[in-house]
Amino acid sequence: MGVIVEVENVDEDDAVLIPPSNFSMVEDCIYRSSLPQPSNFPFLQTLNLRSIIYLCPEPYPEENLEFLKSQNIRLFQFGIEGKTEVSLPVLKDSIMEALKVLIDVRNHPILIHCKRGKHRTGSLVGCFRKLQNWCLSSVFEEYQRFAGVKSRTTDLTFIEMFDVLSLRQCLYSIIYQYQGASKKRRLMYQDENLQKPRLTSF
Repeated sequence: MGVIVEVENVDEDDAVLIPPSNFSMVEDCIYRSSLPQPSNFPFLQTLNLRSIIYLCPEPYPEENLEFLKSQNIRLFQFGIEGKTEVSLPVLKDSIMEALKVLIDVRNHPILIHCKRGKHRTGSLVGCFRKLQNWCLSSVFEEYQRFAGVKSRTTDLTFIEMFDVLSLRQCLYSIIYQYQGASKKRRLMYQDENLQKPRLTSF
């Protein structure tokens, strides 16, 4: 016997929320995707974004800039070339600086994207996962899930060789800078043997 379901009339003006391709939540208040199109703007509004990390060297599209301005969203651009072979020092520096923006909760909620949300975005997220102490096989599986058949061994090698130790050292200095005079419990990492930066009195 069939079931009859009454459906209320849907207002034609109701916006259909369409996420950008390759959209996904990385962590609470951290998202990833391809370059958002104007049709994706209503969806992005629901995320209440405070910042966007853009990993391409090309100028940000004018329509997107206007949207960011209207929503008071800050843009952080790190111009990583989309070629297979990228200068490792340049790539490392760009990823390191992008990570500093990514892990600063003052920038959350935040969206990471490149052009298609695969290689450059996947490399940044992969290094972020290493900072979270994910095992390498899980990091690679996540990267390959988004990159698909276009997975790059150069990206996987970069993620594997990326040294999060130097970033953690930097984080310690930031933590002490903000909480050095506070009695609040300081943020700590699982690496108990990691040497903490030395405080200098000025």
